[in-house]
Amino acid sequence: MQSVVDFLNSIIWSPVLIYTCLGAGLFYSIVTRFVQVRQFKEMTRLLFSGKSSEKGISSFQALAVSLSGRVGTGNIAGVAAAIGFGGPGAVFWMWVVAFLGAATAYTESTLAQIYKEEDKGEFRGGPAYYIEKAMGQKWYAWIFAIATIFACGVLLPGVQSNSIGNAVEAAFGSGETIETAIGTYSLAKIITGTLISILLGFIIFGGVKRIASFTQVVVPFMALAYIIIAFVIIALNITEIPGIVAMIIGDAFTPMAGVGAAIGWGVKRGVYSNEAGQGTGPHAAAAANVQHPAQQGLVQSFSIYIDTLLVCSATAFMILITGAYNVHGAGEAFIIQNVAADIAANGPVFTQMAIESTMPGWGRPFIAIALFFFAFTTILAYYYIAETNVAYLRRTIKLPGMMFVLKVILMAAVFYGTVKTANLAWAMGDVGVGLMAWLNIVGLVIIFFLSKPALKALHDYERQQKEGVEEYTFDPVKLGIKNADYWERRLARRTQDSEASDEVSGKPVNPTA
Repeated sequence: MQSVVDFLNSIIWSPVLIYTCLGAGLFYSIVTRFVQVRQFKEMTRLLFSGKSSEKGISSFQALAVSLSGRVGTGNIAGVAAAIGFGGPGAVFWMWVVAFLGAATAYTESTLAQIYKEEDKGEFRGGPAYYIEKAMGQKWYAWIFAIATIFACGVLLPGVQSNSIGNAVEAAFGSGETIETAIGTYSLAKIITGTLISILLGFIIFGGVKRIASFTQVVVPFMALAYIIIAFVIIALNITEIPGIVAMIIGDAFTPMAGVGAAIGWGVKRGVYSNEAGQGTGPHAAAAANVQHPAQQGLVQSFSIYIDTLLVCSATAFMILITGAYNVHGAGEAFIIQNVAADIAANGPVFTQMAIESTMPGWGRPFIAIALFFFAFTTILAYYYIAETNVAYLRRTIKLPGMMFVLKVILMAAVFYGTVKTANLAWAMGDVGVGLMAWLNIVGLVIIFFLSKPALKALHDYERQQKEGVEEYTFDPVKLGIKNADYWERRLARRTQDSEASDEVSGKPVNPTA
């Protein structure tokens, strides 16, 4: 199984995809005139300005749902893996892919808002929807939807639950095992997998509102607690920071683990962590209730900074300051070996050791608890993404029980991932991430050259900003954007309500309003 998955990864995560991710981010940074920098102040304002409705969630709730997908195992175990296989220089490339990816996140999330739909009283949207409506290629949208259901419903949840299981076993496990018909597994992992599956079922059977309500409380709390611990460790070793930064930048361009290894692992784990271009973030973005599509695009762009430049950097500095890492070379050799050779880089142990070395007795239990919240909320986000794509397919395929089957499969995948080895879980997750990234980025580029809808929305939003409007409006027909049905109907309703109000008040009706 491991060899098959590794072979698929060697094809999917070829250098072509690595540089496509970087190239797409650079391209959208240039065409938007680095919107991720120019509109930074507006991003922070928008975080708390939106309100939820019966059909949609607020901008902050959408940010929390998308952050629950972005801030996960990749921020703890993924950063450790990037350093362990790519060297400290991989952290630099994680920063690069985050900065450039913020422009990609704006683009894909704005597209999700433009082409969203109302489905049984809720907003739905994402790459499958905008690929169909903006590209006009329903077959391609179907491929993305099926790949995403497979990735988020089967492959990726196991990565998150596996890290929870490994962290719990390292912190609280007794070493006791249980023999089953399919193998021998840790008792701690079996108990953990069972509890996660039960709790997951309780929440996902409650719908997107329950998911949003849970994540908007848990995500900010867990991220803040983790960053505070990291900052304490960094503050205690503040004199080492200049040297660590110099090492990260220097190793990014020198062959410690090979320049290609640093770039490859940095980009791979960067995309896995912040998900810019992967196509997951747009699903939550589409569910938000906003005045203008560009607003949620800006909020989602800001989430990349929180994920990588704050949380991932905190993990990297903890590991590098304390020296709790190895760097793998060719075969079984190590380029740098600071800890035992049998400690897997594809897991949370580097991070646990980093905290343990500074705060004895805290490292292993704290990371086990943090990983539970990080990873569990990410699994919830994966479920919502898979559910949205099932809803997309259900517009054509009217099979009863599709959502129920998805829930059961996801819960089974979570349990399976919890008890399996880290290498297999991460490799399967990489297959899922790579498939989605390929399909989404190609779609984004084609859509840009066909009609530039996200760029038109940005120009329209910035025009209204300069005019100082109190309430933003979005007229897709005026901008030459086709198939934005929800926004066309919304504008028509607003116009009718305005005309009716004018008639009641005795004001002359403006036919061009």
